[in-house]
Amino acid sequence: MRLTLRVWRQKNADAPGTMATYEVDGISPDMSFLEMLDTLNEELILRGEEPVAFDHDCREGICGACSLVINGDAHGPERTTTCQLHMRSFRDGDTIDVEPWRAAAFPVVKDLVVDRSSFDRIIQAGGYVSAPTGSAPEAHATPVPKADADRAFEHAECIGCGACVAACPNGSAMLFTSAKVNHLNVLPQGAPERESRVLDMVAQMDAEGFGGCTLTGECATACPKGIPLPSISAMNKEWLRATRRRVV
Repeated sequence: MRLTLRVWRQKNADAPGTMATYEVDGISPDMSFLEMLDTLNEELILRGEEPVAFDHDCREGICGACSLVINGDAHGPERTTTCQLHMRSFRDGDTIDVEPWRAAAFPVVKDLVVDRSSFDRIIQAGGYVSAPTGSAPEAHATPVPKADADRAFEHAECIGCGACVAACPNGSAMLFTSAKVNHLNVLPQGAPERESRVLDMVAQMDAEGFGGCTLTGECATACPKGIPLPSISAMNKEWLRATRRRVV
């Protein structure tokens, strides 16, 4: 395959950015999108040019590091992570635009790399269980209804990639935050801090400068792990309940 790539290049957060055009040839349809970018970088290095900086880690669809907007879609045309997107999703001769996540709370570090530490601070605000529980208990020691266990597992699948923010027209982090809140709030271990967790995490999310949620649903559509949109409604109910109890 021969492709034309238009890639966002930006030296740092303070420098102006621009789209640079590159031609790549000999791309196998079985390559992942990141392997294609590796090929581009090899060619740039051989020409003595600066390679394109992009985030990656496990390349197995687990870590959530590979954050790219491809032809206007978070992670590209398939509902998966960028590392699991293969070049067979494109056609020979295609022009592909590659950009970083664009959100005020995700400042550009360099080229396609953005700073997503705002997600870390949201989790630090309440995405944990602080009660000492000792060693791991037997699996059956604390009975959990299957429906609750299924909900917890469903939300625990969130890998914090930020595709929900990139896809949202408002740059909202509600789907991410709700996944982290609901994951713990439905389990017995998370019950003691149920109210403080949702209040603190939502407050931190707002402090980071993410946009407001208007339930357009783009976040859930882009989520590679399928976190459902009703997760946001469930968190809103938790937040309202906790707010009323705190006022009382």
